[in-house]
Parts: sequence; structure tokens; C-alpha cells
Amino acid sequence: MELQQLWIKCYRNDVGFYLRKSLSVGPFRFNLSKSGIGLSTGIKGFRVGTGPRGNYVHMGRGGIYFRQTLPSLDNRPIPSEPPSERPSSIEFKDIESGSVSQMVDSSSAALLEEISSKAKKLLIWPWLLGVSICLLAVLAAASAPIWIYFVLIPMCIGGLVWAIHTDKLRKTVVLFYELEPHIEQAFQNLHNSFDLLRSCSRIWHVESRGSITTTYDWKVNAGASAVIKRKTINPHAGSPPYFQCNVSIPVLPAGRQRLFFLPDRILVWDTNGVGAVGFEQLDVNSDEHRFIEDGGVPSDTKVVDRTWRYVNKKGGPDRRFNNNREIPVVLYGAILLASKSGLQELFQTSRIGIGPTLASAVKQMAAAISERGESKTEDGYIKCPCNNCDIFIEFPAQGLGQTVVCPHCGLETVLFKPSTTM
Repeated sequence: MELQQLWIKCYRNDVGFYLRKSLSVGPFRFNLSKSGIGLSTGIKGFRVGTGPRGNYVHMGRGGIYFRQTLPSLDNRPIPSEPPSERPSSIEFKDIESGSVSQMVDSSSAALLEEISSKAKKLLIWPWLLGVSICLLAVLAAASAPIWIYFVLIPMCIGGLVWAIHTDKLRKTVVLFYELEPHIEQAFQNLHNSFDLLRSCSRIWHVESRGSITTTYDWKVNAGASAVIKRKTINPHAGSPPYFQCNVSIPVLPAGRQRLFFLPDRILVWDTNGVGAVGFEQLDVNSDEHRFIEDGGVPSDTKVVDRTWRYVNKKGGPDRRFNNNREIPVVLYGAILLASKSGLQELFQTSRIGIGPTLASAVKQMAAAISERGESKTEDGYIKCPCNNCDIFIEFPAQGLGQTVVCPHCGLETVLFKPSTTM
């Protein structure tokens, strides 16, 4: 090349043969080094140049110099491609209770039998509604006189109201409680613990959990050691279908099951049946754990650390991902409800400290029930019909002879023990 002919030139004199390392052409100076060719321009004490190692600025005089490398578009590192998506190898294990048919204690057998038998009774009103619609359709097709509709429609409506009322009487279970002072106080403490639980910004029911065993799953899951599947729930006060009680019942949804906390037992209501767990059988285990929250952080949650959506082996951000963002690490509460009869439900709370309060309330309920007097029948409860609506009321044996208000019809009735000949 012509440029090379300018600076690669040999000279011979008395001191021998040598090769020049730089050559000035106008305002430009060409420099030769082992790395390649460089070009610079400027005045004495200030020069700007480029070379194999990038752009630079050099300034100074009198033995004091400053040299700074400038960023160069040609020398920017080309980011590597993010790793290709691979199927996850995480195996999730369900966290759920066993069959409710195994959750039966001696004091709950009669109540569970009553609930089960009434739940099996068929509803009358859907059949009556279907017959009424078919009859009206036949009359319309036959162009029946208008006066027939004025007679038939009120009859159908009246029959439907009667059927709904009859179904309610046939299928409703009424449970009446006359609480002793120490049991009433313990039950109030249980309600207070549920109020504290409901005050959390977020409550989840944990459905399944999977441990992370591969480096790839660890990287793409923000460095977590396990992954869970959960669903937001809303604890509330209520009652099961076709069930009436004279006390407010705390309800804890748990996936396909719902837990109803009565003053003497926990009813486990499933789509396939109903079970019962005594307070003395219920274990409440609580803990605090760090959780990588990829969603929104609840307002009452404490943030204790931060990590990255995709992490490298050292725990820092993986630069291969353009959308790699920081994720907060928060402190959540965990509550596990379990019993030897098969109950196993895990809950997560946005605020810590709820689990110990609930565990203490359950222990107080178990202690209060164990202190109950011995004046009771073999199973502890008696069932008698209401004097007004013939709905059956189950009540503690010590309530015999008392006059109470029926939770179903609202009228006063006397609690009595039916004779065996009835």
C-alpha cells in the first residue's frame, strides 16, 4: 500500500540500519507498534489519537502527563445470546389433606351422620320448576286460553315457594350451643386470632411445593431453593350449606376443602363429604421464611433483601438476559394445620407473628373443652326436634330443660331428651 511506503523506509548511515517508529504527515502522526498502526493529531501537550487498543487522549508537559482511553463503538463487547429455554425439571408435590372419611372422632360421629344423611336427600324445587316450565310450554304450543295462565302461573309459583321451604326443613342441620363461661372466653380468643389473620394484606393457601435440584432451574428462578403454587384466600365468618348455628363460625378456605371452627370441633367440609377434627387433635405449627416475591409486595410485608430475576453462579445478575430485573426478598409467615387423622393444610401470610397467636388460641380451646363438666350423655350431645318447626336441634347435655330461641324459625322452644320409644 502507498501508506505503508511512507513510513516503512530504510536509511543507511554510519551508525547502521534502523526502522523509524513514527512518521508525521501534515497535522497527523502515524505510529507503529507491535499491536499495529495508530494515528494521532493535535499540538504539543495535547493529542487525540486512535490505535489498536482504542481511542485515547494524551496531555501534559514538563514530565507530568495524563492519558485517558475513550470509549469506542468498534470495541464494544457483543453480548452473548441468552441461554435457550429448557423445560423445567421441578416436580411439584401436593400439600393437601387426606380423605374426610378418616376424620371422625367419637364426639362427632352423630353430628357427621346427621349432616351426611341430610346432604343425600334430593331437592324437590328443581324438579317442580322443570315440570312447571314443561307444562307452560305445552299449553303455549296448544294455544291454550289466556285464563288458564292466570290460574296456572300463581299455582306454580306457590308450589315452588312451598318446595324451597320444604327442602330447607328437610336438609338443614341446626346446631345450638349453650357455652360455659370459660369455653365462651376461649372461643372469643379464637375469633380474635381470626380477626388478626384477616387483617393481613394477603393470605395464601399453598397447594403444592417443588424442590429445585438443577443449576438451570436455580438460575431462572432467581436463586430460590424451592418453588410453590399458591392461591389467594379470604378467611371469613360463615356456615356450611344447609347448616344453621347460634354462634358465628370462623371459616378458613383450603383449596377443595373449607375448615369451619365450631366451639367444640373443626368441621372439614369437602366436595365428597364432611369430616371433623377435635381441637385437642389439631396441631398448629408456625414459622417465618424468606420468600422471593416476583409479584407485588403487600403493604404490611417486610423486605429483607434483593436478588435478580436471573442469577449467575455467584448470585449476581446474569448479563445474558436483557430483561433481568431486581426482585425483593421478603419475610412471610407460614402456618401448617395438621392432625393424625389426615388433615394437612399450609397457609402463607404477608405479615409475621400470626401463626403463634392462632396456635395459642387453639390450645386454649382444647384446654377449655377438656375442663368441661362431666354432666353429659355418652356422646356429650342430645338431639331433639324444635317445638314449632320440627327441625332437629343438637345441644350439650347440660342444656336439658332450658328454653332457647330456635336458630331456624326464631321461636322459643324447650330443649328435651326424646324418649327411646318415639
